[in-house]
Amino acid sequence: MMDGTKMSSEVHSFVARAATLLSLATVGLAVSSDRAAAQATDAAAGQKVYAQVCLGCHTEAGTGNPGVYPPLDGSEWVNSAPERLLNILIHGLTGPVTVAGEEYTGLMPGWGASLKDAEIAAVATYIRSAWGNFSNAISEAQVAAVRAATKARTTPWTAAELVAATPAEK
Repeated sequence: MMDGTKMSSEVHSFVARAATLLSLATVGLAVSSDRAAAQATDAAAGQKVYAQVCLGCHTEAGTGNPGVYPPLDGSEWVNSAPERLLNILIHGLTGPVTVAGEEYTGLMPGWGASLKDAEIAAVATYIRSAWGNFSNAISEAQVAAVRAATKARTTPWTAAELVAATPAEK
């Protein structure tokens, strides 16, 4: 059995630790909430870009066109490492590509010459969070890094080149 002083000290210590944890959790929720709000803003801006440059081939629902333009909804190319999607958005994709076990042959133009880093980040964020996709947002800095790393590239990627050049992991 504990004496009153020791118990009081332990209770005080427990309450102090609990208050610290609660404070940290509140800060974490605020940061998480701020991050979610920023991602929602990026996704809304990205939806506008998507409507202007992507919707014609990939459809409003992100389902693509059979055999020609692949679906973006649930695509391993969208939900893998961000560099894959960014390389496609910046430089384009040519030749056959397999998505969810189906082959597609349509040419994806690169948008790097006509879209700013912020627009590419926004549309990538939208695509990675729309429909059934739940991948992380893409920052303007990530786009700038991929653009800088591939600035000498003048042709669209092939699927094989992208697989060799970029990681599959998120």
